[in-house]
Amino acid sequence: MQLHLLTFSFPFLATATATADSSLVLAGVLLSLVVIYFASKIGGELSNRVGFPPVLGELVGGVAVGVSILHLLVFPESSADGSSSLVMSFLQATAGLTPEASNAVFFAQSEVITVLAELGVIILLFEIGLESNLKDLMAVGIQASVVAVVGVVAPFTAGTAGLMILFGIPAVPAIFAGAALTATSIGITSKVLSELGRLNSKEGQIILGAAVIDDVLGIIVLAVVASLAKDGAVDVSKVIYLIIAASGFLLGAIVLGNVFSNSFVEIASKLKTRGGLIIPAFIFAFVMSYFASVIQLEAILGSFAAGLVLDETDERVQLQQQVIPIADMLVPIFFVTVGARTDLGVLNPAIPSNREGLIMAAFLIIVAIVGKIVTGAVVFGQSQINRLAIGVGMIPRGEVGLVFLGIGSSTGILSKPLEAAIIMMVILTTFLAPPLLRFVFPQPTIVGEQIILDDAVVDNTPNS
Repeated sequence: MQLHLLTFSFPFLATATATADSSLVLAGVLLSLVVIYFASKIGGELSNRVGFPPVLGELVGGVAVGVSILHLLVFPESSADGSSSLVMSFLQATAGLTPEASNAVFFAQSEVITVLAELGVIILLFEIGLESNLKDLMAVGIQASVVAVVGVVAPFTAGTAGLMILFGIPAVPAIFAGAALTATSIGITSKVLSELGRLNSKEGQIILGAAVIDDVLGIIVLAVVASLAKDGAVDVSKVIYLIIAASGFLLGAIVLGNVFSNSFVEIASKLKTRGGLIIPAFIFAFVMSYFASVIQLEAILGSFAAGLVLDETDERVQLQQQVIPIADMLVPIFFVTVGARTDLGVLNPAIPSNREGLIMAAFLIIVAIVGKIVTGAVVFGQSQINRLAIGVGMIPRGEVGLVFLGIGSSTGILSKPLEAAIIMMVILTTFLAPPLLRFVFPQPTIVGEQIILDDAVVDNTPNS
């Protein structure tokens, strides 16, 4: 009976892996999840202890267990097969898996892990949407909006054009790499600003507001370029359609949110069994993801829009708390598999053919840094503001950059050198941002609950 249930649960395994034993596929999935959770936890804890975001440790942990080093978690798109996976070797030694059936089980368990990773990124964008307060977005003013727009346009344009002109990269992968340069990690920047006592300074408010708007613009850009990647060519009319569709979808969801939010609270209040709040929320998120897919956008745009809508409900805080443990289970699968799929061997300078990839990585890193630093120059009407600090605060890509990388990797349009170059850009910008922020901001003098900043007094009480 159990075997029939498993076969029904994973029908996509039937054609490509007809000879795979479903019990061994399940065993392979379970072992892969053990590897993923060990890598995410060890990497995240080590990263946190040295002052960096845990998500970066999850990425590095994925690199360690993946195709670059240990080969515990490998995937078919890296030209691997059952013999390349140490998980399959372990199953052969302990669970009676025959070498002949190894490939079938390997492809099946890889597909299941891939689906779980995709579900993880949908949950991640839903969680980010819940944390992106619409009222705060509208309150940050024209300064943050200008900084955000420049912070998207400058690196995107420079990165895309540079990759096409200097390296001969085709249009679609170049656009995807350029899109990955647009992200800004609000989590990393806000943590450092809080530690420096600058969270409520003028610079801090502009940085945080711009970072939130960056995320919204970035998700729209991602939806557009990911849809282009499915066709493998740039059609101007389709680009225009996708931009209008993505913007209209997001704005429409926000406008209708006020109507739906009241209905959602009323429905949730009448449900008395377990999951009375989280299940309706996920139904809404998945329906929105489905509609996004139907109009040729990415499913993550739908889940992000759902999070923005539900952020306006009275149950927001309780909903956020209930999403966290589910995200803790699924999101690490996404980040670890992104790292595991990345072959850093293509950046080995000892191999002559790899040197172009290294130069490409250096180019992306320079564009990623300069493209955000210039945002400080566009701040107007603020004579005493630290423009360099604003630009530096926009540098880290963090988890948002990894979402771009993961989507690009799953589409298969990124070459291995370009994929490795993007991941090096994400890692380096995330590592650089905290020390650079501490350098460009003078050290404050703390007196009681107040902070003395350049002869000005700033309240250090965090925003509610």
